[in-house]
Amino acid sequence: MRELDVVGVRVEMPSNQPIVLLREVGGDRFLPIWIGAVEATAIAFAQQGVVPPRPMTHDLFKDVLDAAGITLEQVRITEVRDNTYYAELVLSGGLEISSRPSDSIALALRTGSPIYASEPLLDEAGVLMADPDSEDQEDEVARFRQFLDEVTPEDFSG
Repeated sequence: MRELDVVGVRVEMPSNQPIVLLREVGGDRFLPIWIGAVEATAIAFAQQGVVPPRPMTHDLFKDVLDAAGITLEQVRITEVRDNTYYAELVLSGGLEISSRPSDSIALALRTGSPIYASEPLLDEAGVLMADPDSEDQEDEVARFRQFLDEVTPEDFSG
């Protein structure tokens, strides 16, 4: 398993489809995952530190875990089948729960939990970008926007 950082959420044009982009820690691969608009908002809110007046679903789930004394140890994005990504929440005590990656990422950002991807998944769906650590964040965003202009969901089908 390789640890990932969340680069951010963007909207692919012209389809207007949100994408969350993850970057391999200490590596050159990025993992783009097409997600829903609600999940994109939940991820963006967590990244920006936005606190809604009432808890959103992911905030509520975090509060329930906290109240029950359970911690989210890690998120694992495990595979992609038929253009659908799969993930698992790994909770304290070793409990593993199947989850959509977008929900897992939104929860991980709220709990400060690490996000991992399987090596085979990164080999299959990862996108190489040269020297991501050598450029500043504005250049990274520019590269991501260029990537979005050129990529389609079909690029990730078997």
